[in-house]
Amino acid sequence: MKIFVSGGTGFVGGHLCRELAARGHNLRLLCHSGNGDGEVGVEYFRGDVASEADCIQGADGCDAVINLVGIIREFPSRGITFEKLHVEATRNMLAAARGNGISRYLQMSALGSRPAAVSGYHRSKYAAEELVAASDLDYTIFRPSLIFGPRDAFVNMLAGFIRSYSLVPVIGDGKYRLQPISADDVARCFALALEKPETIGKAYNLCGRDRLTYLELIDLIARVMGRFFVIKAKNPLFLMQLVTPLLESLPFYPVTSDQITMLLEESICDGSWQETFGFAPVGFEEGIRGYLRHGV
Repeated sequence: MKIFVSGGTGFVGGHLCRELAARGHNLRLLCHSGNGDGEVGVEYFRGDVASEADCIQGADGCDAVINLVGIIREFPSRGITFEKLHVEATRNMLAAARGNGISRYLQMSALGSRPAAVSGYHRSKYAAEELVAASDLDYTIFRPSLIFGPRDAFVNMLAGFIRSYSLVPVIGDGKYRLQPISADDVARCFALALEKPETIGKAYNLCGRDRLTYLELIDLIARVMGRFFVIKAKNPLFLMQLVTPLLESLPFYPVTSDQITMLLEESICDGSWQETFGFAPVGFEEGIRGYLRHGV
């Protein structure tokens, strides 16, 4: 199968492309540069996911379309918005499939996406889901929890605090829960969906094996790194909610109101996706040991 992928050069995209290539698929990746490393079975198409014409042209001759594009933070002054990169990009990738007679379509969403969500991130992800569900395509939607892996932003950020300062900032009491899933497991679900007709027309919440509070997550990362003492610097929630709206437009400020809202809402699921895809996710500790080296 030849597959057109947007977001294929990103963090999760790298894992997905390796998984798909290992299963014998050929890939065409939409990217700004159009220059690749010449991997066997991988073709790079220069274009912009914000351009419907580029998406349609890029999907020419393909058998399936996968949309992974997403951002966690907006920078409106640079044209980086949820509306553009979640909603409009999805509309363009759907047009790419329809414009080339492609029926199979896979969409990356996010756990917590739902109607009337509090955060703009989740609202835009759900708006994109609605476009997909309203299409006449054979779609599958995935909503992963926090994704971890060697190039992830979140776990590596916490590890950086521990490594440099033996201190990690905590918003509020830190008792909100996360259920991280590995990028390899997410990629495996995407790849298996192409082989499982029963996934057509379905949306799956993806979460890992371990349900951890934020405080437990910090302790586990520290232990894997060989650090047995770390200061958890708790920032009062009311203060963060007061200050963040005033500073979040500044690039150096590390968090947004949206991100605080999503953190407090938690990111957990029942794991029922395993019944369809037939494998158990890797444990969080086992997974991060592969890239957070002991004592560094």
